[in-house]
Amino acid sequence: MKKFNRNFILACTTIAMMSCGNAKQEETKSGNADTTAIDTVKKETAMIKQKITPCLWVDKDAKAVVDYYLSIFKDGKMKEYRVYENPPEAKAQGGQDTFETAVMEIGDLEFSILAAGPYFKFNEAISLVINCKDQAEVDYYWNALTANGGEEGMCGWCKDKYGLSWQVVPVEYFELINSADANVRDKAMKNTLTQKKIILSELK
Repeated sequence: MKKFNRNFILACTTIAMMSCGNAKQEETKSGNADTTAIDTVKKETAMIKQKITPCLWVDKDAKAVVDYYLSIFKDGKMKEYRVYENPPEAKAQGGQDTFETAVMEIGDLEFSILAAGPYFKFNEAISLVINCKDQAEVDYYWNALTANGGEEGMCGWCKDKYGLSWQVVPVEYFELINSADANVRDKAMKNTLTQKKIILSELK
């Protein structure tokens, strides 16, 4: 419990630094610190278009994490990368000297990357669903995510090399399991339970 509390306090402190870090960096460059800090926060806030942004906590090297995902999702891009000095409170709790953040965009969705130490790990309680147009796209994402340290799961679930869970699903699959024909639904559901990667031809 003490270890969990220490890591939780560290996480809260680090995330708090993310929200005010830009302003603090600007303060060191201007004699009018308060005005500059407020203007910077307003500018950064105005640039945020999503109401909710998923934040992925990783151990280290935010740039490498972004490069990895952009090698899989070809239409993505890195929008921001920053390095922050950890506050004394975080260092006192065992935190590293600095931490990194990045923002990447994949499929018109922004993700924040927080590289702040090996304190928390992903699990299946949160997964990301890839809605694939056909079997070829299922094969591509499945193979890419399970390669180089990824892991296959059952029923279309897998993990990438960072341990993040994905559901790689062809959109036609939802039509099968929600079909008005009970026989179609039952066959699709029954055969799904025997599969790792979803193979449409075996569900029809």
